[in-house]
Amino acid sequence: MTDWDLRKLRVLQALDECGTVTAAAERLRMSPSAVSQQLSALAKQLGAPMLEPYGRRVRLTSAARLVLGHAERVFGQLERAEAELAGYLHGEAGEVRVGAFATAIGGLLVPAVGRLRTRAPGLSVRVVEAEAAEAYGLLAAGEVDLALSLAVGPPAAGDPRFVRYPLLSDPLDVALPPGHPLAGSTGLRLADLAAEPWIYGAAGPWREITLGACADAGFVPERAHTASDWPAILAMVAASLGVALVPRLASAGRGGAAVIRPLPADLPARRVIAAVRTGTEAAPPLRRVLAALEAVAGTVKRG
Repeated sequence: MTDWDLRKLRVLQALDECGTVTAAAERLRMSPSAVSQQLSALAKQLGAPMLEPYGRRVRLTSAARLVLGHAERVFGQLERAEAELAGYLHGEAGEVRVGAFATAIGGLLVPAVGRLRTRAPGLSVRVVEAEAAEAYGLLAAGEVDLALSLAVGPPAAGDPRFVRYPLLSDPLDVALPPGHPLAGSTGLRLADLAAEPWIYGAAGPWREITLGACADAGFVPERAHTASDWPAILAMVAASLGVALVPRLASAGRGGAAVIRPLPADLPARRVIAAVRTGTEAAPPLRRVLAALEAVAGTVKRG
């Protein structure tokens, strides 16, 4: 296979565009003899003459024009690569795959993608829905580049495989059935609900978060029903099957008939974090997506 020399091809292109060896040499800031030497070397390398006499001048041979036709396509592709690389280095191009749990997709990731569409339209974000506990597995396997998860459960915070970025402390509200005696209480405490039937998942981060918040309030919740889907949980609460802790990202605008009440005295919350693989944290597209997520998280906190 021929070892193509792009510098020699640039000389051939300049001669074609300028018409004479002297003019090509001036454009390239080379001597005419250096231009001739480059073209002679190219002809020897390719095994075909590049120039032929044309009166007192020279002109490109048919072989040279064939080569130049391909070379120009190569140059165009290289220019596009340079432009894309420049965009990548500024975080304005490339692709970032994000694994995120459902409420983080709706509350953080979708608004962040909206920001990026106007600020970095060449940057593509691919969304992969994954439970908070699964996101790290996808990240470790290289199936996503960034994971949105919760700061509970494995892996440990000091796991050297990942770099973590705290994004948001998402307040936990309590969902009560309509007509519940405490539904209108302004000073509601989590301990006031110790005797209630509770609805939460059988395993995973949300179970740990619910049990942890109730333990901090001094009781162990009796799980009357098992569910992990927020619409299902809120529907069950609305049907007076029990009460549940609900993150604000999940309940915003979706409470339905259930009554959502804050817990200002207890202030339970879940911590949402972003994570990337160690060694990738400086990649410009990742930094741009992280910045957009942090900006959205800031508006959620202020709201």
